[in-house]
Amino acid sequence: LTSVVIGDRVTSIGGQAFRDCYGLTSVEIPNSVTSIGSSAFEYCTSLTSVVIGDRVTSIGDYAFKYCTSLTSVVIGDRVTSIGGQAFYNCSSLTSIVIPDSVTSIGYQAFYSCSGLNKVYYKGNSTEWGNITVDRNNTPLTNATRYYYSESQPAESGNFWHYDENGVIVKW
Repeated sequence: LTSVVIGDRVTSIGGQAFRDCYGLTSVEIPNSVTSIGSSAFEYCTSLTSVVIGDRVTSIGDYAFKYCTSLTSVVIGDRVTSIGGQAFYNCSSLTSIVIPDSVTSIGYQAFYSCSGLNKVYYKGNSTEWGNITVDRNNTPLTNATRYYYSESQPAESGNFWHYDENGVIVKW
């Protein structure tokens, strides 16, 4: 299995649904999906990118654990929780977009994500400070954080927005 198209009528991706699909390279989770179960994509070692739809509210424990080729993740705007070890040992992960709806990030969610160096957060620094980040998420907390701003901010700092083509651009 190298690619998968998840239909618009699918509302959840169950636990271990695509676990051990070593050849799977990319997945786009449609807006119909509201939850991603535990270990849903665990050990999908060829998976390089993930776009999580805007209706997903939770990412289960171990969901993308050991997806060692994963380089970028865009998390949809309704996710409130990222489960424990969700991105554990995604060693090629360099950037992630996290919405301001996230209130908790589980134990070791980003443990051993040694390449993670950019976090694009869709809120401000105060909102980031309100997220409960459990232990052993040093790659996430040490990465350079950029805060979303629709228009160019008057103040200096790390800010970002999407250009007209949906590409991330730093202010």
